[in-house]
Amino acid sequence: MAKFYSELTQQLQKFIVEQKMFFIATAPNRGRINLSPKGLDTFRILDDRTVGYLDLTGSGNETAAHIEENGRVTMMFCSFSQSPMILRLYGHGRVIRPRDSGWQTYASHFEGLPGQRQLILLEIESVQTSCGFGVPLYEFVTERDTLLRSAEKSGEDGIYQYQLKKNQVSIDGLPTKLWQD
Repeated sequence: MAKFYSELTQQLQKFIVEQKMFFIATAPNRGRINLSPKGLDTFRILDDRTVGYLDLTGSGNETAAHIEENGRVTMMFCSFSQSPMILRLYGHGRVIRPRDSGWQTYASHFEGLPGQRQLILLEIESVQTSCGFGVPLYEFVTERDTLLRSAEKSGEDGIYQYQLKKNQVSIDGLPTKLWQD
């Protein structure tokens, strides 16, 4: 049975911290819905109504484009262990880039990683839990470091050139504002 909360309780925060991955979903007003899995040590609970993650350079930048257009974000955590639960965070997103005034304040909560692109913050409007009984059991083996190694190999200039080429607009043509306002 689904249960709703207006903020993250201590118990829900503990559940989130225990998960090795999460998913973020965004959608433009018109176009493709984006749903992305995230891992590594990139997620932080900033307070009981604000969370964020350090977004790394990838093949696209849909999340930022969608947030810029309408701000709608859903994040989902689900347990793959013996204690089943699904937790969804609904709210309004905000993108903080290294050139933005809030970068230093928010980035201080994260360990810098190669290829870091921006921070995605979520101001929580609603939290929902549900049973997760249909989620299979999986064992965590290890984090993949391929993305980090690739960013290290590319170096700052290589990452910048890649972002200019691949991360300026979404697949639906929406601006991400990564390197322009």
